[in-house]
Amino acid sequence: MGIYIFIYFLGDDIDKVKENLGQHVNYWKEQKFDYYKNGPFADKTGGLIMFSAESHEKAQQVISRDPLLTEKVIKQFLLKEWIS
Repeated sequence: MGIYIFIYFLGDDIDKVKENLGQHVNYWKEQKFDYYKNGPFADKTGGLIMFSAESHEKAQQVISRDPLLTEKVIKQFLLKEWIS
């Protein structure tokens, strides 16, 4: 089990962001993680989510279903394993 960091940057279409943000929040709330922290950047350009997953592949599966990603609201993202 590892901790993964999902850093994402939103696109410029504010209406599309607002349209999908609730689904994004609900999606992450519905997940059952042993460890989970999240929050937006102060400038509202994106956010960071830290969560536990069995492997990098499992972490990729989780983020691939994020509504902001599936609806192409995210313009850039990184997924990294974090070692504390």
